[in-house]
Amino acid sequence: MNFDFAGKRKWWFLLSILFILPGLISIAVQGFNLGIDFTGGTLLDLKFGRPVAVAEVREALKEHHLEGSTIQLAADTQTESAQNVFIRTTVLSEENRRVVLADLQKGLGDFEVLRIEQVGAVIGSELTRQALLALLISWVLMIVYITYRFEFNFAIAGILALIHDVLIVIGLFSILHIEIDASFVAALLTIVGYSINDTIVIFDRIRENLKTYRKSDGLEQLVNKSILQTMTRSIYTVLTVLFATASLYFFGGETTKNFSLALLIGFASGAYSSIFNASQLWLVFKQRSERNRNTDKTKTAK
Repeated sequence: MNFDFAGKRKWWFLLSILFILPGLISIAVQGFNLGIDFTGGTLLDLKFGRPVAVAEVREALKEHHLEGSTIQLAADTQTESAQNVFIRTTVLSEENRRVVLADLQKGLGDFEVLRIEQVGAVIGSELTRQALLALLISWVLMIVYITYRFEFNFAIAGILALIHDVLIVIGLFSILHIEIDASFVAALLTIVGYSINDTIVIFDRIRENLKTYRKSDGLEQLVNKSILQTMTRSIYTVLTVLFATASLYFFGGETTKNFSLALLIGFASGAYSSIFNASQLWLVFKQRSERNRNTDKTKTAK
């Protein structure tokens, strides 16, 4: 197999821009569909006349598009059903609340309302800022470490590939108006860890090949060779995680759907950026550095 990955880098960059740009426009125009973890909601504390299961309650809420609500059973021991149930939904008006409770009674039987109250966001603005700060700090530390182990050009290329993956995921969630909750934040952090790992594998192969690199071969050929040497490993790895994540998405239930969807998008984007973007970005930076070095030498010689 002999494919010119590096020679077609402008096309890969253009494809990434075409995926990212609509997401950025959507974020600017319609923003995000923030879940109850960010916005707060309504807490229903109910005691049913019979033990009910979480799946039953979720199915009863489905008609009102509240199947993504947080549902907890109140019991002394681990059990699949209980009479006391805590339901945390999006903010419900008094009228909507009456309709939901009526349908719950119709579907699950009589119950006693122990408590109804409005609750605040689990993830407030301060916690969101702290999470973003932690992400930025982790990127800075990655830059320092990759610069130490490889070189600065590798570090910047790797971080830009991570930003690409994050923008793809949050952009698609905005376009599709999928609810964002606490699990989405966990998914983003998982994606960052996976993507940088896959990128580092290719960077390590480039570094090894640089030891025997001859200028007559050209850097593009070196990048192509390095990608091809790691291609089998990259394909096996991404297919393995995609199969596992797809299983979670299709069979894991409503509570894990958005989390697994974010992982599916992020892992696919991470595989793409590692192969088609990160190493090509390094090539662009490396060639620019060499041109600048040659220009300085020429000026010095004059």
